[in-house]
Amino acid sequence: MKIFTSELIREIDKATCEAQGITSLDLMERAASAVCCEIVSRFSPSQRFIIFAGPGNNGGDALAVGRMLFEQGYKKIEIFLFNVMGKLSHDCTQELHEITKIEGIDFTEVTKDFQPPYLGPGDVVIDGLFGSGIRGTLQKGFLTLVNYINDSGAYIIAIDIPTGLSGEWNSNVSRRDMVHANLTLTFQFPRLSFFFEENREVLGEWKLLDIDLDEKKIKELPVDFKLVEEKNIRRFFKKRNPFSGKRDYGSALFFAGSTGMAGAAALTARGCLRTGAGLATVHSARAAMNVLQTTVPEALFEPDRNEHFVTDMSVHHNHQAVAVGPGLGVNEKTIDALETLLKNYKNPLVLDADALNCLARRPHLLSLLPAHTIITPHIGEFDRLFGEHSGSEERLQKAIDMAKYYNIIIVLKGHYTATVRPTGRVYFNSTGNPGMATAGAGDVLTGVITSLLAQGYPPEQAAFLGVFLHGYAGDLAVEKWGEYGLLASDIADYCAIALKNITSKK
Repeated sequence: MKIFTSELIREIDKATCEAQGITSLDLMERAASAVCCEIVSRFSPSQRFIIFAGPGNNGGDALAVGRMLFEQGYKKIEIFLFNVMGKLSHDCTQELHEITKIEGIDFTEVTKDFQPPYLGPGDVVIDGLFGSGIRGTLQKGFLTLVNYINDSGAYIIAIDIPTGLSGEWNSNVSRRDMVHANLTLTFQFPRLSFFFEENREVLGEWKLLDIDLDEKKIKELPVDFKLVEEKNIRRFFKKRNPFSGKRDYGSALFFAGSTGMAGAAALTARGCLRTGAGLATVHSARAAMNVLQTTVPEALFEPDRNEHFVTDMSVHHNHQAVAVGPGLGVNEKTIDALETLLKNYKNPLVLDADALNCLARRPHLLSLLPAHTIITPHIGEFDRLFGEHSGSEERLQKAIDMAKYYNIIIVLKGHYTATVRPTGRVYFNSTGNPGMATAGAGDVLTGVITSLLAQGYPPEQAAFLGVFLHGYAGDLAVEKWGEYGLLASDIADYCAIALKNITSKK
C-alpha cells in the first residue's frame, strides 16, 4: 500500500472528483458517511458527543458527521464551529448551511468568545478542528482548547488526523500541543507520521476508511514510502521445480555464535532452513559444535580454530549468501576477522547483532561494506553505529541518509520495521506483534533474510520479504503460545507455515 503525502492525497481527491463526475462536497459527504458508519458501529444512540469543527475541510467533515449522526437518532450531540477569522472553506460553508436547516440540533458558531462545554470521562469528543492541511503550530486559543480536550478524560475520535499532527514530519512540534486521540479515522491511506513511535500517544488506534478514491491516479503517482501487506508480496515467492535438488535452493554460510551464545547461531540456522534454503553452514567457535549439531542437525558445522570465539571468516566454498553476527561477540580477533572478510568478500552480506557492534567499534569499516549489503539493527545497535537519536522519526531520516551514502539496505527493526533502500525508498512492515519482543527473534530474522538471499532473491527483495515473513510467522505462533510465552524458536518453526500459507493462495 502506498503512503502518500498530504499534498498528493489532495491531488488524488481532485482526480477522483474529475473521474467520477462528482464535486468535492460529494466526496466530503462520502468521507463523513464512512466516519458516521464507524461511529454508529461502536457507540449507542444514548452516547453524548461533543464535536469541534474548524474552519477548513476537516471542519466540514466534522459538521457532516454531526448532521448524519443526528439523522441516525443520536440526539445528544453538541457541535461547535470555530469561525474566529470570519472565513470558512467553500465546502465547510456548504456543510454549515445544511446544519442550520436542522431543527433541534445543538449547534454553536464560535466567532469570538468561547465558553467550553463540560467534558468528562463518559463523553465522546469528535476532533475536526484541523486536519492534514495545518500549517505551522496552533495559535494560543486553539492550544488552550486542545489542552482542555486532552485533560477532560473524554474518549476522543480524530477525523483524518489528530489536530496539530502533520501527516509527515513533526520533529519541531511538541506532542503536548496536539489532540491525543483514542481513535483516528483516516481515509484510504495511512500517513507517514502514523509509523513513528512517538506519535502513538497522539493517534491511539487508527483505522483506514475506504472512500473509493480513483485507482488510476493512485497507481500512477510515485511514492517513497509503502506499507507491505500480504497481497503485495505473494507474487514474489517462487514456485518449486519438482525436479530440483537442495543445491537449487542455495547455500547459506553463517559466522555466528561463541561460548555461551551458541543458541543464537542455532536459531539463525533454524530460521534459514525453515524458510527454504537448501543448505546452511554455521562457522562458529569449537565449543558451539555440540549445541549446533544437536539442536539443528540439518545444518552443517564448520569449527573455528579457536575454542571460544570466531577468529577466521574465510569463505572456503561456493555459498550464495553469507551472514555475520548472531551471538558472535566483540573480541578484537573477531573484529579483525570481520575486517578481513569485508576487504575480500564483494557480494552483498547480511550483518546483524554483534557484527554491527563490531562495526560500531571500528566505524571506518562501514566504508568497506559491499554494495547492497543488508544490515538489521534494532534501535540500540543503530544508534551505536550512527549516533544517538531523539526518536524514531529522526532515526528513520538518518537511516535514509546512511542507506544512500553507503549504498546499503537498512532493516531498522521496530513495531513497523522499516526496510530502507539505497534509493531512499522505505517499506514499512505490517506483520508482527509484541510477543516477538523476545530473545533470539532478531537472530531468526537474520536466518530468514539470508535464506531468501541464498535462494536467489535480490537483496532488496530478500530484505522486505524476509521481514514480512518473519512477522507473519510470529503472528501465527502467537495464536498458539500467546504474547507472553512466545519463543524465538517458535517463530523459526512457523516460518514454514507462513510460507505455506502465502504460496498456497492464488
